[in-house]
Amino acid sequence: MTDHHHHSTEIDWDAMGPLLELEGEVQIPLLEQAAGWLRGRSGGVRRVLDAGSGPGVMSCLLAREFPEAEVVAVDSGRELLDRAGRRAAGQGLAERVRTHLADLPGGLDEVGPVDLVWSSKAVHHLGDQVAALAALARCLRPSGLLAVSEGGLPRRWLPRDIGIGRPGLQERLDALNADRFTEMRAALPGSKSEVEDWPALLAAAGLEPVGTRTFLLDLPAPAPPAVREFVAADLARLREKLADRIDADDRATLGRLADPDDPEGIHRRPDVFLLSAQTVHAARRPGPDS
Repeated sequence: MTDHHHHSTEIDWDAMGPLLELEGEVQIPLLEQAAGWLRGRSGGVRRVLDAGSGPGVMSCLLAREFPEAEVVAVDSGRELLDRAGRRAAGQGLAERVRTHLADLPGGLDEVGPVDLVWSSKAVHHLGDQVAALAALARCLRPSGLLAVSEGGLPRRWLPRDIGIGRPGLQERLDALNADRFTEMRAALPGSKSEVEDWPALLAAAGLEPVGTRTFLLDLPAPAPPAVREFVAADLARLREKLADRIDADDRATLGRLADPDDPEGIHRRPDVFLLSAQTVHAARRPGPDS
């Protein structure tokens, strides 16, 4: 779901729990589409692993999509797993959603075999992505499915010209984020540079790719309060994350956009929307008849 995993030591993921949960909640329409797509490619799912679960938004969705299944939410953030547990309890899913503390890709042997593994934006935070995929694949029973949510399109939330600052703010932020992502990948322990062809990476991990699908999140203007809250918080985080990269004008614009009292800010503008696309790659562990 979220753009996170805990080998990125400069980020305090536990502290980001509220934002990660809000992010997951505003993406529920997209995540429901992805879960339904996976159900159509899975049979007899009794156990599900959400690897890099964060606060458990997708864990709970998967529990509802697969009502006969136990879901194991795995993360290395204790507070995030506590959030996942509270979320599951609040939705009447406490008996079927359990949590497991582990620093991926290790610590999965204790989970036991599963029929479906879901992992969203976690593998790209691990140095050796093929080894990480292979570790997730080892959790699968024969014919089980691994679904990796990686790639898609950057979020959009405002028009190109917003009336303050220089037009094209989002495109500049995208470019800075891309550079930062490249540097993050290079600095990971055991980092290996790979062509980001996810079906090929899944095949290199010993799986049989069975499909790729991109899901759209389209929440048009005027955005509801929860979306505005998320976008404003995300922009405040971007302003901090890219502080040493953005110029003074864009930093000032981001500050105004995140300010709840500014008439040009996200909380008050009529033109705020949320548009994004997330790609899911699915692959199957070979079964006895393969």
